[in-house]
Amino acid sequence: MTALQDDPTLPNRAPAAAASADSGVETPFRRFVSDYRESSVAVVGTVAVALIALIALLGPLIAPTDPYDLATVSIMDSRLAPGEAMMDGRAAWLGTDGLGRDMLSAMIYGLRISLGVGIGSGAIAMLIGCSLGLAAAYYGGRVDTLIMRVVDIQLSFPAILVALILLAVLGKGIDKIIVALVAVQWAYYARTIRGSALVERRKEYVEAAASLGLGDRRVLFRHLLPNCLAPIIVVGTVQTAHAISLEATLSFLGLGLPQTEPSLGLLISNGFEYIMSGSYWISTFPGIALLVTIVSINLVGDRLRDVLNPRLQR
Repeated sequence: MTALQDDPTLPNRAPAAAASADSGVETPFRRFVSDYRESSVAVVGTVAVALIALIALLGPLIAPTDPYDLATVSIMDSRLAPGEAMMDGRAAWLGTDGLGRDMLSAMIYGLRISLGVGIGSGAIAMLIGCSLGLAAAYYGGRVDTLIMRVVDIQLSFPAILVALILLAVLGKGIDKIIVALVAVQWAYYARTIRGSALVERRKEYVEAAASLGLGDRRVLFRHLLPNCLAPIIVVGTVQTAHAISLEATLSFLGLGLPQTEPSLGLLISNGFEYIMSGSYWISTFPGIALLVTIVSINLVGDRLRDVLNPRLQR
C-alpha cells in the first residue's frame, strides 16, 4: 500500500481533494446569496429589476420609434387603441397618446428618465448624506449638533412640500428635479449612517487607526465607512424607489419634466383627461410600469434589510 502511494507514476489526488474541500467552504458572499434566495418573492423582484434596468439601458435600440423626435410624430395617430395601425403602417401595440406618440416607445424612454433621475439623485444624496453623517459621528460635539439639527429641520417637512417649493423656484428640467430630490433625500442617509458610525466609532480598530496617525479622511472613508455600508445599501434601495415615486408625482402635477421629455409620471398625467372618454391605455400602461418598478425595488430593499440585519432573521 505504501509503495502504491509513493509511486510517482500515479496521479496526485491531494490538490484535487483540497480544491474540492475549498469549493465547499461557506464564504460571506455565498451565505448572503443563500439567505437572499430563501425568499422567492425577493428573487422575482430582483429579476424584475434586472429586466427593467436592461430595458432602460437598451431603450433606443428596442423602442419602435423615438417619441422625442417630433418630426416623426403625426397628430393623425393620436389616441389609437392598442393594436391599431398607425399612419406609417406599424402597429401601436400599446396604443398612442394624445400627441400621436407610440405608447410603448414613450414608456421605454420614460422608464429611462425615471430610473436615471432616481438612481442619479440617490447617488448624489448618498454621497452628501454619508459624508455629513460620518463627520457628525466621528467629530461629535458642535459638529454633530449642527448637522443633526439641520437633519431634524429637513425631516420635519414633508418631502413633497420641499420638492414643490424648490421646483417652483428653479423651474422644470432633469437637472432641477435632481437637485430637488437630493435636497429631500440626503438627510435620511445622514441620520442612518450616523447611528451606525456611532457604534463603530467606539471599537478598537478605529482607535488603532487614529493612534497610528492616519488622517481623518482615511479613518472615515477607509475604515469607518466600509463597516457602515449594510444599512446604507438598504436605505439606498428604498430611497431610489421613493425618488422614482416622488419624481412621478411632481411630473404628474406639472412641475417635473417638460412635455418633450416625458417620464412615466408625465405620461400618466397626459392621459388623465382621457380616462373618462375611453382612452384608458394612455394612463393605465405607464401606471402599471411605474407600479411594477417601485414594487420590485421595494421587494429587493426589504429582503436586503432582512439579510443584512441579523436581528431581523428568523
